[in-house]
Amino acid sequence: MILPDDDPALWRVAQSDYLVRNPWLTVRQDAVQLPNGGFIPDYFVFEYPNWVNIIAVTTNGQLILVRQYRHGIAGVHYELCAGTVDPADGDSGAGLLLAARRELLEETGYGGGNWQFFMSLSANTGTHTNMNHTFLATGVTWQQPQQLDLTEDITVHLVSPERALAIIDSGQMPQAMCAAPLLRYLLGRA
Repeated sequence: MILPDDDPALWRVAQSDYLVRNPWLTVRQDAVQLPNGGFIPDYFVFEYPNWVNIIAVTTNGQLILVRQYRHGIAGVHYELCAGTVDPADGDSGAGLLLAARRELLEETGYGGGNWQFFMSLSANTGTHTNMNHTFLATGVTWQQPQQLDLTEDITVHLVSPERALAIIDSGQMPQAMCAAPLLRYLLGRA
């Protein structure tokens, strides 16, 4: 990657220690030397696996949204179908697509259709190492009953594009990694 000449310089990691190493929470404490001579002895970084989410559109133009309880904000809201990328999937385009197809089928029972990469975002570029990769799946159809994990209680909702926009506008989709790509999709249709 070629950086512009006037870009800020990269930080140098002087020391790195893991404070927590669990599958769903890995916290690293870095001591970093700043280009301007400053030093931060305790910069905390959260290492997560990459995530995928799917803007799924049925053959009759309905968007597939899900609702589930999220303990972090103690509420039930609308989201895109989403999940983590398994290590076996890999972080290449093919692996990400495999993870996205699997998540849609397991969580909603929908599959097939035409798939394309849509966009990538970071939940927090300052502290998170992972990326959220969104795929657009058009012409999907119902294939099978949901195959949920024991920790999942997900309801599936087919909504019009207009209803999806109203859901976002009314604050019923507070997850930014879902709202941002869905808004980009909806605004691109206009």
